[in-house]
Amino acid sequence: MQNSEQKAIITIVLADDHSLVRDGIRALLEEEPGLDVIGEVSNGLDALKMVDEKSPDILIIDIRMPELGGIETVERLNAKGKSNTKCIILSMHDSEEYILKSVQAGANGYLLKDTGKAEFVKAIHMVQEGGKYFSGDISNVLVNNLFSSDKKTNQSSSKANKSTPFDLTNKELQVLELVLAGYTNKEISEKLQNSKRTIETHRFNLMKKMEVKNLIDLSKKANKYNLV
Repeated sequence: MQNSEQKAIITIVLADDHSLVRDGIRALLEEEPGLDVIGEVSNGLDALKMVDEKSPDILIIDIRMPELGGIETVERLNAKGKSNTKCIILSMHDSEEYILKSVQAGANGYLLKDTGKAEFVKAIHMVQEGGKYFSGDISNVLVNNLFSSDKKTNQSSSKANKSTPFDLTNKELQVLELVLAGYTNKEISEKLQNSKRTIETHRFNLMKKMEVKNLIDLSKKANKYNLV
């Protein structure tokens, strides 16, 4: 009986460069039976060492840290191919770019830092059982990206082959189209099911990449390069 109980305990390592964040997560998780935080580190390199030493079931890792960030750490862990540790990335950002890079690196989950306790615990159990967990808004980003990727592939190989000097993401192209159609940031956020802050970030990034400062120049450049 004791052995089966011990097996049921999920061992966790926390990686975050802010000790207050680590303390908060540890306190939250240790209230929950069956979860055991067995180590803490403040950067990705130390996280790799601790995973090697302790072989935790789950590594909960911040996306941005000194020396080695969360995405790069997850990538290295999966590249080794030997680790059984599953990774959940923790972030303040619900931007498409971060989420998709995390998925491509092999993360098993992606949670926002304001995630509540119930969802946090649910994510850990789901990932431990072999599933993947992405909180609500993030799931929408992944679904939208899948659909828009398929649509773009079928829609125009000519557009795909015609590279632009701006390197816009699928989401930035969607935002560009809606901005030029006269939608506000709030309306775009509702349409694409992203937070208003995320849409503002995409809008800022696409204007920066296209080197324009107003809507008139944005429209001219978009038409010149057949982006809409």
